Amino acid sequence: MSNKPVITAVMVTYHTGPRLRDSLNALVFDPQVSEIVIVDNGNPEADQAWLGGFAGGHATRVKLVRPRENLGFGRACNLGAREARGNLLLFINPDAVMKRGSVKAMVEASAGKPVPWLVGGKIFGPDGREQRGARRRELTLMRALGLSRWTLEKLPEPDSPIPVDAISGAFFMMAKQQFLMLDGGFDGAYFLHVEDIDLCRRVREAGGTVIYQPAAGALHYGSTSDMPSAEVASLKADSLTYYFRKFARSPLAKLANLAVLPAMAWAVKRRSS
Repeated sequence: MSNKPVITAVMVTYHTGPRLRDSLNALVFDPQVSEIVIVDNGNPEADQAWLGGFAGGHATRVKLVRPRENLGFGRACNLGAREARGNLLLFINPDAVMKRGSVKAMVEASAGKPVPWLVGGKIFGPDGREQRGARRRELTLMRALGLSRWTLEKLPEPDSPIPVDAISGAFFMMAKQQFLMLDGGFDGAYFLHVEDIDLCRRVREAGGTVIYQPAAGALHYGSTSDMPSAEVASLKADSLTYYFRKFARSPLAKLANLAVLPAMAWAVKRRSS
């Protein structure tokens, strides 16, 4: 009996934009991806029709799930994870095109690591440069306010997998059983943004490890959705506020939240105006 892992790619789509097809075609033609679960959180009619045709044309490998409402990113990912047949989950955004060989590199990076483990890959733009957020330090109020370095893309890139505090939810791998055992996966209280930082923190607090694997990569176009920027910024501010309140475990941390969170939320929303 083969011990080869079965990989399910989980993709959440919502008014994704033109890169959706490129992203899905890269997955369906990757021999290391056994299954694709697409969660359609709401798309224009033309994209819904294309998704239906795509799933029908690859019926043995593609499952299309259509909830009755926009669940938000985290809850939709959790739904896709529960529907997956694979023992390993590859989460990837619909505006990211995975580089061939990334799955193998992620699996290799997880070998022998404490569980639960989580492996993120390099996210780069059309210019080939590493984008912001693929490797990060732990999120603190100082870092959220821009007073201390949070993301690490300006530091020299490692030659091999390294432990980090957090990676990006746009492109990562985790064992299905380990993912679902962490309170069902992503915290569904986040609608959009910061749920990946929360998940990484819970992985580490459970005694596991978060790994950045530079040999795995995805071309990330970004900003292809037609969701209004002001709405995205408002959701991000809400998520940051929830995160700091959730993990404020000392009287001093709670006091700092009272003093800082309103100003932080205002600043995040203002940057989009």
